[in-house]
Amino acid sequence: MGYIITEKKSNTLIIKINRPDVLNAINYDLVTEFKNTMDLVFYDEDVYSIIITGQGGKSFSAGGDLNYVVKMSPSEAIEYANHVHGLLNKIENSDKPVIAAINGFALGGGCQISLACDLRIASSNARIGQTEVKIGISPGWGATQRLSRIVGISKAKEMIFTGRIVTAEEAHSMKLVNKVVYLNDNYNSQESTNKNTEPKEPTLKEKLISECISMAETINSNDVTALKASKTLINKARDSNIQTGLFLEQLGYRFCLENLKIRH
Repeated sequence: MGYIITEKKSNTLIIKINRPDVLNAINYDLVTEFKNTMDLVFYDEDVYSIIITGQGGKSFSAGGDLNYVVKMSPSEAIEYANHVHGLLNKIENSDKPVIAAINGFALGGGCQISLACDLRIASSNARIGQTEVKIGISPGWGATQRLSRIVGISKAKEMIFTGRIVTAEEAHSMKLVNKVVYLNDNYNSQESTNKNTEPKEPTLKEKLISECISMAETINSNDVTALKASKTLINKARDSNIQTGLFLEQLGYRFCLENLKIRH
C-alpha cells in the first residue's frame, strides 16, 4: 500500500495521506505520489470535487518528516520545497473544488497543505499551527503567503511568530476553518475540555468525512463549468486590482452563458 490512498464516493474523490505511524508526516516520495494522483484526477471527468484528509483519526499531517529533512543540504532543501510547491499549486489551481478534512494535527507542512485547499472543515479534536519557528526555520511551503490571505496579515503573523497551536474552535473563530464537526450536535467547546466527554476519534473521523462528503455533494449538484469559472476567478482576484478582477468576472460570466446556450 502506498503513501496515498484514494476512495471514490459518487463524484467525489477522497485522497488520504497514508503514514499514520508517523502522524502522516510528509516526505519526498509521498509528495511525488500525491502529485501523480492530482494529475490523474485532473483528467477524470467523473470527479467533480476532492476531499483531502489523513489516514486514521489522530492527524491530518504533522508536517514535514524531520528525520528526512535534517539530513538535507540547503540546496536539497530548496529542491524539496520546490517539489512540495508543485503539489500545493496543483491543489490550489485544480479546476475542481478541494476540501481539507482536518482530523487531529495539521502542523507546519500539514497546515500548509490545508491552506492550498478551497475549504477547510475540522473535527473538534483538530489542532492547527505553523510551528516551524520552534525548530529554527521559517515556513517554506506557502504559509507566509496563503495564511495571511485567509486570516489576515496580523493573525497570520501571530500564528507564525509564536508557533502556537490553535484549537478547532479558535481556528473557526479566525476563519481559518469553515466549520467544526463535533461528535454530537450539542457538543460545545466547554465540553471539549472535559476529558470524560472526549470523543472517540474513529467515530469523530467518520462524522467529519460524512460532513465533508455532504458539502461536496452540495457543490457537485451545481453546474461544473460555472464552478470551474468561479474558482478560477476567485483565485485570480487575489493577484489583480478590482478593475481587472471585474473584467475577468465579466469574461467568465459570458463564457458560462455561451456554454449554457450550447447545451440547451
